[in-house]
Amino acid sequence: LQDIVYDISPMDTPFMSNIGRGTANAVFHEWQTDSLDSSSADNAVLEGDDATTNTATATVRFGNRCQIMDKVARVTGTLRAIDTAGRRDELSYQISKRSRELKRDIEAALLSNNAAVTGSAATARKLAGAGTWLWDNNVEKGNAATTPTVTSGAPGTAPTAGTAGTFTEANLKSVLQACWTDGGDPTVVMCGIHNKALASAFSGVATLYRDTQPAAPATIIGAADVYVSDVGTHQIVANRFQPAGTVYAFDMEYWEAAYLRPIQTQELAKTGDSDRTQILCEVTLCAKEPKSSGKVYTTTTS
Repeated sequence: LQDIVYDISPMDTPFMSNIGRGTANAVFHEWQTDSLDSSSADNAVLEGDDATTNTATATVRFGNRCQIMDKVARVTGTLRAIDTAGRRDELSYQISKRSRELKRDIEAALLSNNAAVTGSAATARKLAGAGTWLWDNNVEKGNAATTPTVTSGAPGTAPTAGTAGTFTEANLKSVLQACWTDGGDPTVVMCGIHNKALASAFSGVATLYRDTQPAAPATIIGAADVYVSDVGTHQIVANRFQPAGTVYAFDMEYWEAAYLRPIQTQELAKTGDSDRTQILCEVTLCAKEPKSSGKVYTTTTS
C-alpha cells in the first residue's frame, strides 16, 4: 500500500476568492444603496429666478441573513492508534478534508439561487445567493422563468425556472450593456462548463492564443478566456459550484462575503471512544449594489 492518498477533487472557488471579505455584526447584515437622478440636457433656469429645491430620495436599505455552515470530523480511538497509510494522524487528515469541503459549500451557497430564510428554532437561517439578488439586469431564457424584484431588505423569494434555452452572444451583450447603463463594470463572466464552451465560439472572443515566452511559439487554448464587448473587456471563468443553467456577469467590486464568525475549528466533547472536531463559520453575501451585475438564466446545461 502506497503511503500517499490521491485526491483530484476540485478546490478552485473563483467567486469567493475574488470578492471582498467583510465583517457582519448581526445575524441580519444590512447596507444601503443610493442613485443619482437621471441626467437632463434641459436643466435650464431663468435669470434671477428663485431657487427651487430638488426632491430628495431616501436611500434603499438592503440586507441578508447570516448562514451557519459546518462540517464535523469524527475518528475512533482505534483508528487514531493504528498506523495509517498516507497520513500520520487520521483526525488531522479528516479535519483538513472537511475544511476543504466547507470552502466548496460556501462557494455554492454564495452563488446559489436560494432565497433568504429568516430561520427559527426548527429552521436554519439561509443567505440569499447571487442568483436571487440579480433581478434587474437579466435575460430570461426559459419560458415562464421569473426573478422577483427586491425593493428593500433581503430577497425572500427564489427565482423560478421555465423551459431552458440556449445561451447566445446576444444574451451576453444585452446583460453587459444593461449593467454598463446602470453604472456597473462587469469584468468577470462566470458560468458552467457547457456555457463556457458556447462562449468560446462567440465573435467577441479576443483570442484563442496565449503567448508564452517570446522565443517560444504561441500555445493554442481550446477555451475563451477574454471577451471584448462594446462596454469593455471581460474574463470568462468556468465555475463548478454555481448553478449550471446561469451565466453571471459580475462587477466584483460590489460583492462581499461578510463573516459573523470566520472559519474556525473546535473540539467537541467526548461521548465515547472517539474524537470529534467541528469546522464552522457564519457568513452572508453582501450585494453592495445589485444593479452593478447581471445574469442570463434558465439556459441549457448540455
